[in-house]
Amino acid sequence: MIKRSCILFLLSAVFISGIYGKDTNDQPLTLEQCVNIAVEQNPLVLSSYQQYQASLARVNQAKAIPQPSIDWDSDLQPHFFDFKNTGEWYFGVSESIEFPGKRHLRGKIASKESDQIHEEIELLKLDITFQVKEAFYALLLAQKTYQYIEQNVELSHDFLEKTKLKFDAGDIARVEVLRASVEAAKAANELRRASNEVRLAKARLNYLMARKKYAPLEIKGDFIKKPLSLDLESLKNQALSFRPEIKSIKHALEGQNLQKKQAVMNYLPDFDLGVNRHKVQGEGQWWDVTLSFPIPLFFWQPAKGQIAEAQANINSLNSEFEHAKNTIALEVEESYMNAEFASHQIKLFEKEILTQAEEAYNMFLFSYQEGEIGGIELIESRRTLIQARTSYADALYNYGVALASLEKSVGQRLKGENQ
Repeated sequence: MIKRSCILFLLSAVFISGIYGKDTNDQPLTLEQCVNIAVEQNPLVLSSYQQYQASLARVNQAKAIPQPSIDWDSDLQPHFFDFKNTGEWYFGVSESIEFPGKRHLRGKIASKESDQIHEEIELLKLDITFQVKEAFYALLLAQKTYQYIEQNVELSHDFLEKTKLKFDAGDIARVEVLRASVEAAKAANELRRASNEVRLAKARLNYLMARKKYAPLEIKGDFIKKPLSLDLESLKNQALSFRPEIKSIKHALEGQNLQKKQAVMNYLPDFDLGVNRHKVQGEGQWWDVTLSFPIPLFFWQPAKGQIAEAQANINSLNSEFEHAKNTIALEVEESYMNAEFASHQIKLFEKEILTQAEEAYNMFLFSYQEGEIGGIELIESRRTLIQARTSYADALYNYGVALASLEKSVGQRLKGENQ
C-alpha cells in the first residue's frame, strides 16, 4: 500500500505540473487547485519523499542475505609461497546462516521505520494544506476589505459633493466641507493600505505554492457560508484514527516490539556452513563439510541490555501515545468551538447587524439631505456600515480558518466542505 501511494504521488505530480505548469499565472485558481499545487511542489514535501525512498531502500538492505565467501587454504608448503608443491590444500565455499526468522524480523523493523517517515510526510501535507487555506482565506478577506473600503471612498466623495452643494446654497458652514474633505482623504489612505494588504496576501499564497513571491495571481471562490453539521465526539474519534501522529506512534510501538523480539532471538545462535574440496598430496581428494555456531557463554549480556532498552522505549512510547491523544482531543475541541462561534457570528451579521447598519445609514443619509442632522452623524453611520461589512468578512474568514484548523486536527477533510 505504501509503495502504491508513493507511485500515485509521483504520477499526480506529473499530472499537476502538466495542468498548472503553464497557465497558473493567467487563470484564476480555486482553493483546491492552490492546495494541490502547494502539496505537489513544496520543496519540503519533495525532500521528504526522497527520504521516504531512502527508507524503502533500507528495508531491502535489512532483508539482504549475507554474502558467501570462497575459502582456499594451502598447507604443508616446503618453501614460503611454494604453492606448487603444497602438501595439503582446501578449496570451498562457506556461508553464514542466520537463525530462521531473524532476517525477516529485521526487514519488518526497517519497514516500520519507513512507515513512520511516510506518516511524517502526511503530517507535513496536512500542515501545508492548512497554511494554504489560511492564506487563501486571508487573500479573500483582503480583497473583500478592499471592496468595502472602495465603497467607502465612493460614499466619502459623494458626501463631499453633497456637502459642497449645501455650502454653496448657504445651508451649512465651511467647517462641514473641511470635515467631509478630511473623511475623503482618510478613505483614500485606507484604500492604499488595503491595496497593500491584498499584495502581501498574494505574495504569501505564492510563496506557499513555491512560486515567485510577486508573480501574477488571481483566485476564484468565496468563503464557506453554509454551516457544516459537526459532532464533537465523532470528530475526536476520527482524529484518533486519522491523525498521522497517532499512526506514527503506533508504527513506532510495533517497531519497538519487533526490536524486543529481535533481542530475544539474539539468544539463538547463527550458523556457519562450509563445503570444501580437500586434497592431501599422494593420498587423494575428499569433501569436507563444516558446521559451526557460537557457544552461548557471554552473548546473553548484550541481548539482555537490548531487551531492556526496547522495553524502556515501549514504555516511553505508551506515555507519548496517551499524551498525543489528549493533545489531539484538545486541538479538535478548540477548533470546533472556534468554528461554532464564527458560525454564530455569521448568522448574527446576516440576520440582524448588516441589515440594521444599512437601514441606519440610509435613514441618516435622507435626514442629512433634508437638513435634519449634521455631517458628523452621517459620517458615524457610514463608519458603522463599513465596519459592519468588514466585521462580517472577518467572521467569514474566521469560520473558514476554523474549519481548516479542524480539518487539520482531525487529519482528513470534513464532510460537506465545498471549497
